[in-house]
Amino acid sequence: MEHTGITIIGAGIVGLAIASELSKKREIVVIEKHERAGKEISSRNSEIIHSGLYYKKDSLKAKLCVEGKNLLYELCERFNIPHRRTGKLIVAANIAEIPCLERLLAQGQENGVLDLELLTRTQAGRLEPNVNTCGALFSKSTGIVDIHKLMDLFQFQATSNESIIAYNSEVTGIEKSPSGYVLQIKSGTETCHLASQVVINSAGLHADKLAELAGIDIKASRYKIHFCKGEYFIVRNAKDRIRHLIYPLPEENLRGLGIHATLDLDGELRLGPNAFYVDVIDYDVNPDHRKKFFEFGKLYFPFLKEDDLQPGFSGIRPKLQGQGEGYRDFVIANENEKGLPGFINLVGIESPGLTCSPAIARYVKNIIDAVI
Repeated sequence: MEHTGITIIGAGIVGLAIASELSKKREIVVIEKHERAGKEISSRNSEIIHSGLYYKKDSLKAKLCVEGKNLLYELCERFNIPHRRTGKLIVAANIAEIPCLERLLAQGQENGVLDLELLTRTQAGRLEPNVNTCGALFSKSTGIVDIHKLMDLFQFQATSNESIIAYNSEVTGIEKSPSGYVLQIKSGTETCHLASQVVINSAGLHADKLAELAGIDIKASRYKIHFCKGEYFIVRNAKDRIRHLIYPLPEENLRGLGIHATLDLDGELRLGPNAFYVDVIDYDVNPDHRKKFFEFGKLYFPFLKEDDLQPGFSGIRPKLQGQGEGYRDFVIANENEKGLPGFINLVGIESPGLTCSPAIARYVKNIIDAVI
């Protein structure tokens, strides 16, 4: 049986960021069941660097988003990761929504987002003449990033520090041992065991199942993950029609941020994601949803035609809040109180997980430093 100091389960953007951070001083093994990094959540999102304005004051989402945003821009500039500070307009469809923008402004300022600006209809029109709005909240520090290049960077940093990343390997058992944990790992037709002093569960969509393997009652702990699907539609013939990201007001309890208009690094426009709960993971895009996307888009984009919309891609969010339930924060916890010291759970790491990733890595490092 092989031995290691720290094992990270999951090689998405967060798991790789943690591996990069911890590998500077410690021995790391990363276990990933797919054949490459970030195949699920990390490769199926808007690639947005969020500012941190939406989330409750002093929540992990708020604190780690604001910190992570600054760290991400530093990383991108230092290592030439493709990115752009596009800025974002959260737009009011009518006068009645202006007070909601004012509340978002106050929320963002409480969280330390100090570059927000409330714009009149005229001011918003100067920034985006092709967008209908009665006013907007301008978030200057919102941007976009090439998440695949960012994952490549974290993976390179980790492996350069002699970390091991084992792909096509699935953790199928977790047992507590006197010196930590023993992981049962299936790779193809073979099964092996790995002894690890610390285990970090960064398994994304399956983090609750990994917690359950370790002996945690996920129902009692409120760790059950609910799959919330989001689809995107590509807008043809719309390159360079807008210069900023365009968002409506967020949905109730932050189930989602509403169907919004985002840009990729080539300037192509897409609408999405929507948000609806599903029981199983699949990445099909329902073409029948095009009409709803068009109805949203037409509120803000007078140039939009329904035939311009074509199905794009979809992703699944690992939400801790079930349908109709209230807002839930990230879970990032050393499970000492559950009798599992050195088993660190990251559960419900959805948006703004990409933005938070380098800050989450530092947060986990501080937990590790107190453990070993």
